[in-house]
Amino acid sequence: MRAVVHQEFGEPSSVLEVADVPIPEPGPGEVRLRVLLAPIHNHDLWTVRGSYGFKPELPARAGTELVGVVDALGEGVTGIEVGQRVATGGAFGAWAEYVVTKAAGLIPVGDELPDEVAAQLVSMPFSAIALLESLGLESGDWMIQNAANGAVGRMVAQLAAARGINVIGLVRRDAGITELKEEGIGNIVSTESDGWAERVTELTGGAPIKAGVDSVGGSAAGDVLAQLGDGGTLVAFGAMNSPQLELSSGDLIFKQAVVRGFWGSVVARTMPADQQRVLFGELIQRAGDGSLTLPVEATYPFEEVRAAAAANFEPGRRGKILLRP
Repeated sequence: MRAVVHQEFGEPSSVLEVADVPIPEPGPGEVRLRVLLAPIHNHDLWTVRGSYGFKPELPARAGTELVGVVDALGEGVTGIEVGQRVATGGAFGAWAEYVVTKAAGLIPVGDELPDEVAAQLVSMPFSAIALLESLGLESGDWMIQNAANGAVGRMVAQLAAARGINVIGLVRRDAGITELKEEGIGNIVSTESDGWAERVTELTGGAPIKAGVDSVGGSAAGDVLAQLGDGGTLVAFGAMNSPQLELSSGDLIFKQAVVRGFWGSVVARTMPADQQRVLFGELIQRAGDGSLTLPVEATYPFEEVRAAAAANFEPGRRGKILLRP
C-alpha cells in the first residue's frame, strides 16, 4: 500500500514522501481501516519536525485523524462491522491507504455527514467541546477567548452559542471582525483598536466574565485575565506567540483568579467513556444541523503531500487541508 513517511525529522514540505509499505494486519482488539480522507493538523506537522510531545522512531509514518471504512477485524472485536464507516483521531500513521487502530477509539459515522466533515470531527472539535465543557458554564454566562479567528476559536464560539453561552472573541486585526461576522460569529473585538477593553464591557453590559481561554501566550494572556470577573478562571490552551504567560499579580490576587492548563490529549485519555459518548453525540448533532461548521480549504492526493503541508501554514486559510489516498 501507499503511505506518507519521513526518513528524518525536518520541515514537512521537504521531508515527507510517499512509499510502498506492507498492508498492516489488525491484532487483538484492533481493526484495519481503509482510509477515505485524513486532515492535516499542526500537531501532525510538529511531530514530523520532531518538536512535539510525541517523537516516533525513524523512519516514521504521519497523520493521526481520518474517516475510513472498516476493512478487517482483529480477534475479540465486537460491535463493529466490516464495511462500516467510522472516524478516529488516534490512529498514528493515518496518512496511508490502510491503518490499524484500536477498535475502542472508533466513532461510527452516519450517512448524514459527508466524508469532508467526518474526517475532521474528532481531534479539534472534540478538543473544543471538551474545553468548553471543562469551563462549567451555563446558559447566559459569559466567557472570553483570544485567537477567536483560529480553528478552535471558531468551534468554541459555535458550540457555546448552541448551548446559550455568550462568547467575547478577541482578534489582533480589525479585518478579523468582518471575517468572523461572515461566518455568523459575533461579539468580536479587535485589540488593534484603542479602547478595545471598553468595547468588551459594552458587549457584556457589565456582566461578569466567568472564564477566559488563552491560545496566544505572552501579554495576550494578561489581556484575557484582566477582563475576568472575580473568581474567574483563565485556561492556557495554546502558546501561539510565546511559551510564557505575562499575568498581573494584582489581577490574580484581587480577582482571586484561577489559572490552569488544558491539553486535549490528556483530557481525551482520562475522560470517562460515557461522557465522551455524550460529547461526541453533541458534535455529530451540531455538525449535522449546521450550527458547527467544518470547512475545507483544499484536498490533496498523497503524491502532493509536501505542497499540502506548506498550504497548511499559508496565511488566510479558511478551512482544513485534507489528504486523499
